[in-house]
Amino acid sequence: MQIEELEAKGLSRTYSVKVPKEDLAEKLEAKIKEMQPQVSLKGFRPGKVPAAHIRKMFGQSIMKDVVEDVLNETSQKAMNDNKIRPAGQPKIDLRANGDEVTKGKADLEYQMTVEMIPEFEPVDPEKLKFTRLTSEIDDKAVEERLGNFASGQKTYKKKAKTAKAKKEDAVLINFTGRIDGEAFDGGAMEGHELVLGSGTFIPGFEDQLIGSKAGDKLDVTVSFPADYGSADLAGKEAVFETEVLEVRGAADAKIDDALAEKFGFESLDKLKEVVTEQLENEYKMQSRMKLKRSILDELDGKHKFDLPPGMVEAEFSSIWAQVQAEKEAGNLDEEDAKKTDKQLEKDYRKIAERRVRLGLVLAEMGQKAEINVTNEELQQSMIAEARRYPGQEQQVIEFYQKNPQAVAQLRAPIYEEKVVDLIIEKAKVTDKKVASDKLFEEDEMI
Repeated sequence: MQIEELEAKGLSRTYSVKVPKEDLAEKLEAKIKEMQPQVSLKGFRPGKVPAAHIRKMFGQSIMKDVVEDVLNETSQKAMNDNKIRPAGQPKIDLRANGDEVTKGKADLEYQMTVEMIPEFEPVDPEKLKFTRLTSEIDDKAVEERLGNFASGQKTYKKKAKTAKAKKEDAVLINFTGRIDGEAFDGGAMEGHELVLGSGTFIPGFEDQLIGSKAGDKLDVTVSFPADYGSADLAGKEAVFETEVLEVRGAADAKIDDALAEKFGFESLDKLKEVVTEQLENEYKMQSRMKLKRSILDELDGKHKFDLPPGMVEAEFSSIWAQVQAEKEAGNLDEEDAKKTDKQLEKDYRKIAERRVRLGLVLAEMGQKAEINVTNEELQQSMIAEARRYPGQEQQVIEFYQKNPQAVAQLRAPIYEEKVVDLIIEKAKVTDKKVASDKLFEEDEMI
């Protein structure tokens, strides 16, 4: 095999590789000999088909497999010999006629272009300093969380007959819906409690009941949405003959043992204990997230080196596809929505570069510290992912077992967290107590 460097530009290297046809022929013979005991053809005893006959019948087909193996072996050897750490799959450009090569009439010649991982020395984590924000759980935080639980357990009590319904009140109603004067299936109900402002009815229905009182009879005119589930009703105007039986006011549930029992706890004290534990976990997670953000910002600022263009482009393409999807759905945040595509592309390309840079830095730091992701850690992550799809757990596990690339996507965040743990352990980290609103203050996300 002959390997020649053709071009060295930045982090890109191009090599010319040539494998003589004689070497391919030797590998073909070795492949046939390896296959021979398993070959079964009509007219021959199993495993006794002559090599010459196998070559005559399947030689070119087998040679295609040989060439594929040789491409993989020689491209890897070319990178190893030149101490290349590839930043992605090398690009292979065949220079010989493929048909002639598989017929054994031509040498295998190709050019390989590969991007390299840049050489750099990562910062020593022991020289880094960080401030970790922490916050204490107080009675106010616990009471606020209990209040949220109580507001989700609203009860509705009958108001005076003269009381007019307002938003967030409930009305007890009878109604019959008609389209062109004809009642339709599913359009009538008696004694239905409807919370005004809940958005559970056809758009516009609830709004027309605001201001009504017990005993009122009114026609509510609405149009079914064009994408309504029933094709017979979609886009059509309907009139609902509606009678208001009662107006009911909302009241939060009391924070007591009865509320605790609704959530499956024997007492309010036990519910408070669980809420306190939940809050502690949330505060710890938020504290770590803030610290991790500081770490990533620091690593980004302390490392400047050339980035593999292919890695940046792949990361940007992934981000940009998501941005475009959000734009089409009208879900861009207010700031991004004001920008042109050119401005957005510039901003998100910087984000792609940051992510690639940080990925390389974390990988290098992890490699120096000999950090690995264990099979047990991967298995736990796989199980956690499967639990997100109740009833389909086995299919999810099988998916990961059959897709190494998907498993790699599970490995990456585990590896990243282990490197962050290493940095926290080695760096000088000073705790600083702050108010909870400061702890949960949003950072600009990158």
